[in-house]
Amino acid sequence: MITKQIKSAIRDIPDFPKPGIIFKDITPILKYPVLCTNIIGAFVEQLKGTQIDIIAGIESRGFLFGLMLATKLGIPFVPIRKAGKLPFTIKQKAYKLEYGTAIIECHTDAFEPGQRVLIHDDLLATGGTVTAASELIAEMGGIIAGFSFVVELGFLKGRERIAPISDTLVILAQY
Repeated sequence: MITKQIKSAIRDIPDFPKPGIIFKDITPILKYPVLCTNIIGAFVEQLKGTQIDIIAGIESRGFLFGLMLATKLGIPFVPIRKAGKLPFTIKQKAYKLEYGTAIIECHTDAFEPGQRVLIHDDLLATGGTVTAASELIAEMGGIIAGFSFVVELGFLKGRERIAPISDTLVILAQY
């Protein structure tokens, strides 16, 4: 049920961010508060029994449902941002994207060593960004509790890349 609702709200944007890529735009979902509530409910249900101390959302669309989920669970939220966006002392991680390179960063006081961190993003593609976030969190002493995504592009095999990091993986819609 939730999968069908998500897929009916997502729009495809051809040739973005470069020719040949079909971008799955989740922003239309945000026009439907009931759907947003149902998405959070689905995450909560599927994460039952998973010990999570904090949620890390990946910039920028990972902030949307990541913060809502953290609020629903009554736990803190921390942003993982693109380079140059955070004003305090940071730790960085460089990584490769399917169409370039990037750097992500996190405040050094975002969480305590030993805290169990759920990493959330809107979409799992090749797994490059979420792997880099996992490495960054681990370098800072965090324990990866699992991953949650609204959408997965299965043909890009990101699931295979992140499987060794955590057994906990929640995906609500797959392409």
